[in-house]
Amino acid sequence: MIHDLLIIGGGINGAGIARDAAGRGLSVALVEAGDLAGATSSASTKLIHGGLRYLEFYAFGLVRKALAEREVILDIAPHISWPQGFVLPVVPGRPEWMLRAGLFLYDRLAKRRVVPGSARIDLRGERAGRALQAKYRRAYRYWDGWIDDARLVVANVRDAADKGALVRTRTRVTAAHHDGDVWHVDLDSGETLTARYLVNAAGPWAESVARKVMGRNDAPPLKLVQGSHLVTRRVHLGKDAFMLQQPDGRIVFVLPYERDFSLVGTTERDVDTPEAAGITDAETDYLLGAANAYLTHPLGRDDIVHRFAGVRPLILEPGKGDRETSRDYRLVEHPGVAAMTVVGGKITTYRVLAEAVMKIVAPATKIWTAAAPLPGGDVPRDKGETGQAAFARWLDQLIVAHADYDPRIVKRLAKTLGTAAEPLLTAGLGENLGGVFEAELTYFRDHEWATTSDDVLWRRTKLGLHLDGAAKARVAAWFGEAEAPMDDVPAAGHRFATPGG
Repeated sequence: MIHDLLIIGGGINGAGIARDAAGRGLSVALVEAGDLAGATSSASTKLIHGGLRYLEFYAFGLVRKALAEREVILDIAPHISWPQGFVLPVVPGRPEWMLRAGLFLYDRLAKRRVVPGSARIDLRGERAGRALQAKYRRAYRYWDGWIDDARLVVANVRDAADKGALVRTRTRVTAAHHDGDVWHVDLDSGETLTARYLVNAAGPWAESVARKVMGRNDAPPLKLVQGSHLVTRRVHLGKDAFMLQQPDGRIVFVLPYERDFSLVGTTERDVDTPEAAGITDAETDYLLGAANAYLTHPLGRDDIVHRFAGVRPLILEPGKGDRETSRDYRLVEHPGVAAMTVVGGKITTYRVLAEAVMKIVAPATKIWTAAAPLPGGDVPRDKGETGQAAFARWLDQLIVAHADYDPRIVKRLAKTLGTAAEPLLTAGLGENLGGVFEAELTYFRDHEWATTSDDVLWRRTKLGLHLDGAAKARVAAWFGEAEAPMDDVPAAGHRFATPGG
């Protein structure tokens, strides 16, 4: 069989392209060397956002595009996303008029249907303010979105497969040769796939894949920027996140995370290769210091329960620092062959990136993904109802319909699987392995390409933060592994982070 399109890379960009192409009727193959979302796309700051800080660098086009997409993703993936409020304290050295001006633009660069507008608040009368030192009295509350990054990837690939795409995970492309008509793509499994068009969406490895696998020397050089995150004891009171301005001009987010924790990030540090990623003591100290400059109850190293560090691939722009380098994407067509390399981009704009790819690969086909809920987000909607409102109503009904289960279990499954949770609950969840059920593991294995305990504990879910050692050992045994994954040292896929989402 000759595929119309073969994609190298199962991160968010490759997943989005595969879904879009399969929905337009193209025959698609997706090949990923590790697990889906196994690198950058499972270790982001979990935000779908316009990038308030990018306004400082006059990136109005990027911010406008991202803000519009923020609403789209909240609508098509309501089970794994929600509007997130951010408290931005006023600090000396950053004029308040500048914050007002930036937020005025941020509220108006794109239409808002779900996300509220910003407002000035008095921290002395706010619950969130009690988590901050008394010297911070004034702040602004603005809104963006939260997303389960790895589940967004899996949902896109699931939809692509449902529409006929061939998916190969844990399979490395060893060589790709163009014979003048089609690409012959050799896999380390011994299989050879054939395709009319080849898209290299290998993220931090895109430049290497272009040169060493495709034999192309015209892909733009990448700037690899490491970002580090800490997961700590929960510091939040209420549901707001904090956007904390730093004296060096950076910002650090402190987000409510997984009910019991807070997520602190991120740093920006150049690295030479993706494999060189690793959180340093200096980065840990920086993040703790950045948060503690604001918090009433300071965080210490003993409060860290998990941490990850990794690489975001940015387009190299000589003369620009990490903060100034564009977060937008670039599609690089390779002259003389039907192929392109995708570089840059961010989770928020993955869908429009896919549309841009399809405009080149299949220009006669029609766009469709903006109005099509992702698998799990296809809840019944009343006329004119948003995805977020429809999901909230559906979840309430699901809890009532399955009153024989603890509502917390129903809610967790619904916010992981969406509508796919309903048949699992109806059929029965099977054995409880200590916080995760056998029916879940079977679903992840049979429908979401999970093959290891890490795939489940750190990507299909974040149960790795919640389960004790005995439960993790039972999950590992279920997958036929000899040992449970380590608690504090994440799996290989969690070396990678996406600074700023």
